Amino acid sequence: MSLTEYVPDDIRTKIDDGAMTEVEDAWLARVDSAPEDLGYFLGVGKALAELDRDMAIVLLQTLDDQLEERSLWAERIELLRRHGDELMKPAPLHKAASTALRGLYGDRDHFDALYEKVGLDKAKDDIPKTWKKVDRLDNLMTFAPGTPVTMAGKGAGTVKDVNLQLESFLIEFENGLELRVGFGGAGKLIQPLDADHILRRKLEAPETLEKLRDEDPSELLRIALTSEDRPLSGAEVKLLLAGIVPESRWTRWWATARKHPQVLADGRNKRAYTWAATAADADEAVWGTFQRAKPRRKLEILRRDAAQSPELRERMAERLERKAAKVVATDPGLAVEIWMALERADLRVSDDAPSSPKHLVTSRDDLRPVLAGVEDRIVRERLYQEIRKHRDDWQTLYEQALWQETDARSLDSLADALQEHSPELFEQFFDSLVTQPRKNPAAFTWLVERAADRPAWMQRSPLRLATQLLFAIGSSDFAQVRAARLAPLLESGGTLPRLLDHLPPEQAASALDLVRKSPSLEDYHREPLANAIQLRFPDLHEETEAPLYATPAQIAAKRKELKELTEQEIPENREAIESARELGDLRENFEYHAARRRHEFLAARAGKLDEDLRRVRPIDPEQIRGDEIAIGARVTFRDANGTECSYTILGPWESDPDAGILSNESELAQRLVGKKAGDAVELPDGSFTVATIAPAEL
Repeated sequence: MSLTEYVPDDIRTKIDDGAMTEVEDAWLARVDSAPEDLGYFLGVGKALAELDRDMAIVLLQTLDDQLEERSLWAERIELLRRHGDELMKPAPLHKAASTALRGLYGDRDHFDALYEKVGLDKAKDDIPKTWKKVDRLDNLMTFAPGTPVTMAGKGAGTVKDVNLQLESFLIEFENGLELRVGFGGAGKLIQPLDADHILRRKLEAPETLEKLRDEDPSELLRIALTSEDRPLSGAEVKLLLAGIVPESRWTRWWATARKHPQVLADGRNKRAYTWAATAADADEAVWGTFQRAKPRRKLEILRRDAAQSPELRERMAERLERKAAKVVATDPGLAVEIWMALERADLRVSDDAPSSPKHLVTSRDDLRPVLAGVEDRIVRERLYQEIRKHRDDWQTLYEQALWQETDARSLDSLADALQEHSPELFEQFFDSLVTQPRKNPAAFTWLVERAADRPAWMQRSPLRLATQLLFAIGSSDFAQVRAARLAPLLESGGTLPRLLDHLPPEQAASALDLVRKSPSLEDYHREPLANAIQLRFPDLHEETEAPLYATPAQIAAKRKELKELTEQEIPENREAIESARELGDLRENFEYHAARRRHEFLAARAGKLDEDLRRVRPIDPEQIRGDEIAIGARVTFRDANGTECSYTILGPWESDPDAGILSNESELAQRLVGKKAGDAVELPDGSFTVATIAPAEL
């Protein structure tokens, strides 16, 4: 029995003042009127015992006598459990507990047999053991034949039989399954169902629930939600109502049932629900959740729950208006989201309010902080509309927004508007984004997805776009979209194959080299793409192999490496293979297989080095004349603000982008080679002009 002990304030005052006669009178009056109120008696008795233990025992004895006289057996057992050793000696206490148990359960089948089974008539003086036996008997009597129960993973059922010899209950579940549960595990494995529990009502009166399903969906939901003492998710409610609400009707029924104002989303988990006792309780629960919630969560609560009460809606609106006014200067994105939420809820809003879309758009020169702070796409779309309506410089603002926007639908609308009214601005954005995809990974992903269906975009710079697409697939900046959005673009019909269809002849060889060497491509992608390029440009295979440029120092280092491979490592590896052969069965020989794998690696490495060294060309910085960028040059660039940066163009073996050393085979280096002093160029950090060209220091 779960009890909450309490002491009324007036009784506490009397005890503190020592007015024991008045305490006794109040006790006896309560014993006469409500002896079952055990929480009162236990609480007052405990407080009284701190000052007068003897008086407390006398009063508890009067209570025990009254409980016995009125046959309040469950309450008497609990009183004896807590204070029996103070009221009587062990033998009388054992007898009193046994009498109470017989009064509580004596008319039920199996009581006498179970009473004997747990050994209650043995060791009568060992009171702690007596109470353990009482607990066990009480637990066993809970599962009398016919008792509705539930078991995790099995659902609802009924206790069909008690087998004293096997010490087990036979449970018959609603699906026809029968299962025996031992006495020892019954209390943990099976739980009795209260009369109002949804699972018990499914067993005993399913037709009543089916009627509620059709006539009063919210009442059926109430029964389900109040059957457990915790919030339930929609999936848990659906499971409880299986067999009552068919799968085909679930979505509509659920949407209707949960509209009731007393259905509350749990404050900690918005996908879990409870049932408030009254509409007023529901309002207070929602308000409490609203007050504790973070600002944007408050907007969700307003949208979902405000309609249930005009008063509640006004309280929420007032609180949100104050919040918007407070943060409009520091967090305009949140402020305008609040304004829009109030507008959607048909609450008072004004276009002249500092947090309104119109006011924010017309009162600020730089709108990037506002747009960056708005998390709701619909609100950003509204701001874009207001920008176009009220700002003469909307085209420039749209181009700036493209660098911040992450939603594909919003990017579509911004790009379409710019392409129609200011194509040069969109082309500027397009070229810069392709050069610097990491500046807005979401926008670059959108661009390469849309390019598959927009030939004009692919024709603009097919090789550069293909190069950056493959770069993005291998970049950690694009990890979240790699599998779902970028990888499909390599498949037949995707952006990459279509880009290769737009290659001009002068870029064919570079594209083929890109496809063959890109680490982002698997072989099953690589071969079809390479074949497609060669079919389109049949003269490619007749071209001489492109030279590989490297510094003399690197050439010497690679030759030394090849020499060590062919004269030292590969011979040593052959000896390791022969030694491993002698160890026995090659199928189970780890050393042999490891040596073979090492051989394959060394042979492939030596073959590649030999191939590269046959086509290598030394870089000679002394040949750099300084009039145009060439391989072996160190180039300084300067932007409009006077900021300088520099790159050295060498071969792929020396490539170190972090140190400003570019491979001549890189897409950026290929765009720079041939440029002259004074030419404008696009670098990853923006627009620059070629300032000086000098020989590299090797």
